[in-house]
Amino acid sequence: MIRAIRGTRDILPPASAVWNHVESVARRVFRTYNYQEIRTPIFEETQLFARGVGEETDIVTKEMYTFADRDGASITLRPENTASVIRAYIEHRLDQQPGLQKLYYMGPMFRRERPQKGRYRQFFQIGAEAIGSESPVVDAEVIEMVTEILTQCGLSGFEIYVNSVGCAECRPKFVEALKSRLAPLASTLCGDCQRRAETNPLRVLDCKVAEDQAAIESLPSIHEHLCPACRGHFARVLGLLSDRGIGHTVRPRLVRGLDYYMRTTFEFVHGALGAQSSVLGGGRYDGLAEQLGSKVPAPGIGFSIGEDRLVMTLGEEQHRHVLDLYIAPLGEAAERQGAELAHLLRRAGAVVELGPNTKLKRTMEIANKTGARSVLIVGDNEISTGLYTLKNMASGEQAAVSRDQLLARFADNK
Repeated sequence: MIRAIRGTRDILPPASAVWNHVESVARRVFRTYNYQEIRTPIFEETQLFARGVGEETDIVTKEMYTFADRDGASITLRPENTASVIRAYIEHRLDQQPGLQKLYYMGPMFRRERPQKGRYRQFFQIGAEAIGSESPVVDAEVIEMVTEILTQCGLSGFEIYVNSVGCAECRPKFVEALKSRLAPLASTLCGDCQRRAETNPLRVLDCKVAEDQAAIESLPSIHEHLCPACRGHFARVLGLLSDRGIGHTVRPRLVRGLDYYMRTTFEFVHGALGAQSSVLGGGRYDGLAEQLGSKVPAPGIGFSIGEDRLVMTLGEEQHRHVLDLYIAPLGEAAERQGAELAHLLRRAGAVVELGPNTKLKRTMEIANKTGARSVLIVGDNEISTGLYTLKNMASGEQAAVSRDQLLARFADNK
C-alpha cells in the first residue's frame, strides 16, 4: 500500500470544514482591513531564502527542501512566504502603486523538521504583509487584525507577547554583548546553542531546552541596548495596543527564527498546544527589500498563522458539515422527481443529498448515518397527490408538504 509521505497528511471531513471556516473568517477580516490576496509560486530560487531568511538560520541550514533543476539551478520549496512576497513586490514594482501595499496569502509551506504534534513537513500558513511604512501605527493595526481573526474564528484564551529586537544601528551592539556573555557559557548549553553562540547569538534566546533556561535568563536584555529611535518606536506600539484594549506582555527575550526581523516582534500563544504553544508569530522587517535587491526602501511588517496549529485548538465538532435534507426516492419516477427537487432546493441554498432508489428502511438507515436534519420521502403516492412526506430526524415528527411549501421552508432557513 502506498501511504502519505512522513510529515504530510490528508485533511479529511469533518476536519476540512474547520479549515474552510478559518480561511473564510481570515478572508473576511482581511477585506475589512483593505488587504488583497497575493499568490506566489511554491518554489523559488534557493538564493532568495538564503539571502532573505538568513544563511545561518536553522531553516536554511537544516530544514529546506532544496533540489537541482534540470538546468542546474538550485530550487527550494518555500519554507515561508515573506521573502517570496517581497520578491514579488520588487519584481512587479509595487512600490510604484499609491499608498501602503497590504497583501495576504494562504497556502502550503515546506520544512524538513521532525514531525510532531501540530508540526508537519508540509504545513499551511495564513499570513499578511503591510509594506511601505515604518509607522508604529501600522504595527499596532497588524496585531489588532490578528486578534480579530483569532477571535472571529472562535479562539479565546490566547496571550500576546511583544518585543523589540532593535535596528541596524543598535542590534549589532547587543549581539556583540551577547556573544561576549555567551563565550564562557556556551560549553554548558545544548549543541544547537553552542553552534548558534557563534553564528546567530540571537537564536540562543529562543532555545526551548529546559536545562538551558537558567543560563539564558542571565544573558543581557535587548532593552538595555535599544537606541532612542527604537525605544520610542516600541513605546508607541505598546501605547497604541493599550489604547485599543489589546492585552499584551513584553517579553525581552522574544526573538523570531528569521534574520530579517527588526524592531517590533510578536507571538500569539495558546495553552492547548502544550510546549509548542505558538499559534502565530510576526514582526517588522525594514531592510529586507534592500537585501533582496530593491533600490527603494520598503519597510514592512507581517505575520503568519500556523493554520494546522490553529485548527488543532479549535477542534472539529463546532464546524461540522451539516446536511439539511436527504431525499429518499422510492421508484424510478420518484428518483427523477427527487433529482428535480434537489436541483431547486440547492439553488435556494439548501445542502441536499439525493439518495439511491432503494427500499425505505435502507434509505432511512443511510440518511440517519449522514446526520441529515430532515428526510423527504418521494414515492408514487407523493407524486400523485403533490404532497411529500418530510420527516424531522431529531424529533421524528412528519408533515405533508407541497413543493412550494418545501422550497419556502428551506429558503427561510438560509
